[in-house]
Amino acid sequence: MSWNDYYRRRDVIDAVLAHPGAIEETFTRVPDAAAVFADTDELLLALDHKWTRALTARIGLALSDTEGDRVDAVSAAWRQAVAENPALRRLLDENSGGVLADATAREHRMLALAAGLAEFDEPNDTLERVGGAFAALLRGRVPAAA
Repeated sequence: MSWNDYYRRRDVIDAVLAHPGAIEETFTRVPDAAAVFADTDELLLALDHKWTRALTARIGLALSDTEGDRVDAVSAAWRQAVAENPALRRLLDENSGGVLADATAREHRMLALAAGLAEFDEPNDTLERVGGAFAALLRGRVPAAA
């Protein structure tokens, strides 16, 4: 990818986040979106990449600055990342299935491990279930019973 391509992608992502709507509507409304991204799935993956960078940076800082409860540190980091990126988080939440299913599972595993709610040697499905419950609590939703 050239620098020109990078800047065009960044500009489209910024435009999508400045005026978010349904992803299909936004994709057709934002100039150059169809020229830069093959389809809405590719755009959603780019948006998820932006979120993942923001969240992991916040969690890394929070964990390096805390000597206390990791759950509190990760919770605060997640909330701060959401506060800094509300449109991004909303778009990802509205499109959490489909192409984003693997990305959501990765985020849940990361949350479970970063918060110390699970260990690295636990199966992925356990990490995803624990992290998913934690993410639901962060969003203010009561997780469904297993």
